[in-house]
Amino acid sequence: MSLELLKQEFEHVLQSDDPQALHQFLDQQNITEIADLVYEEPERGSDIISAMSVHRASGVFRILEFSLQRRIIEELSPSKVAELLNELPPDDRTSFLEDLPSNVVRELIKQLNPEERKVTLSLLGYPENSVGRLMTPDYVYVYEDNTVSEVIEVIRRVGKSTETIDVIYVINDKGELLDDIRIREFIIADPYSRVSELMDDRVIALNAYQDQEEAAEAFKMNNRVALPVVSNSNKLLGIVTIDDILWVASEEFSEDIQKIGGTEALEEPYLEMPLVRLVRKRAGWLVVLFFGELLTASAMAYFNDELGKALVLAQFIPLIISSGGNSGSQASTLIIQALAMGEVYLSDWWRIMRREILSGLLLGSILGFIGFIRIIAWHHMMERGWIKDLYGPHYMAVGVTIGFTVLGVVLWGTLTGSMLPLVLKRLGADPAVSSAPFVATLVDVTGLIIYFSVAYLVLSGTLL
Repeated sequence: MSLELLKQEFEHVLQSDDPQALHQFLDQQNITEIADLVYEEPERGSDIISAMSVHRASGVFRILEFSLQRRIIEELSPSKVAELLNELPPDDRTSFLEDLPSNVVRELIKQLNPEERKVTLSLLGYPENSVGRLMTPDYVYVYEDNTVSEVIEVIRRVGKSTETIDVIYVINDKGELLDDIRIREFIIADPYSRVSELMDDRVIALNAYQDQEEAAEAFKMNNRVALPVVSNSNKLLGIVTIDDILWVASEEFSEDIQKIGGTEALEEPYLEMPLVRLVRKRAGWLVVLFFGELLTASAMAYFNDELGKALVLAQFIPLIISSGGNSGSQASTLIIQALAMGEVYLSDWWRIMRREILSGLLLGSILGFIGFIRIIAWHHMMERGWIKDLYGPHYMAVGVTIGFTVLGVVLWGTLTGSMLPLVLKRLGADPAVSSAPFVATLVDVTGLIIYFSVAYLVLSGTLL
């Protein structure tokens, strides 16, 4: 059903003023369609959620953005809040609670029944952005001496209350993880065979204290829909499913984009964040970049005498700065993305450097040649009387200066932009911090030094 048709039918049911009809209508729709309806009419979000059965309502609530979730919780009655929070899977409930202020979390935890409260407090006890915050304790486990028929019975008995039954986990009497086996292996196996006969001891597990980004990489490399989570002593604590990892990947992508733009990551939606906090997030890097640009001013002041003797050099400062900054930003973005996608690793630094040296030389040669030709062409137009003379009799030397400077600046910018993310990652920092503005500012300063150094060598005895 299209969203427009869904809205029309929803309005029609609302006008009937029949709560039972509204309940039946909403429960008959797909969860994603109801979520779209909530996004379309956020002011009715709490009414829509409260009119649905609690199981269906939790399914809709868990896929909404945090800002909408928070608005709905604030508008629901205390009894509905309690129903909804108790129905939510532990991992989704934890994900929602961890973004709320601590005083609000305390009040909402009081709404949970004792069992769910214990699970939630346990998950919130793990470090922020750790795998432990993502896991759910609802999974199917069996023992290695169980028969296949016994495993099927276990799945029938507890499978309905677990998040997924695609993979069954094998533990020993101490609760230690031994293996994970896909359900298809049990379906096609002899009912009287033992679990131990199906084990291959090739289990892949996450540690509860691992970073969530590492978990995302593990999912990608191993093509899994769920992975077990263990303690430091290999005790099976829970599982993480692919839907949670997709949310993590989306959040990490948003954070990286913000950092590449030269700001700290925003923990809240843009329009939800208080203005003072938003300014604070942006001011830090802007101050750092501002001090960096002060070095650019210092570099220009150092070469002030040369500028006074050859004012023609000042015309090309924006060209030189932008060429270096653009090439550095371009290289930095490519390497940050390659690191995030697992296409390159720190051990590839030498291959990356060689590749960027060649790229920088080729790109610099192209841009430098264009700059050289532009100055020559400009001089010939001046000789024809089309424009005024800008470069004087030493136009050829000026052209050579610009050509070689652009070559050097682009090469330096490419090298800086490609190596800085690797250096930061080696130091344990986020490579996205080497954002385009940061690389551009760094290259601005060094680009001016390269420019005036080349100009001094080429133009010495003529303009200088």
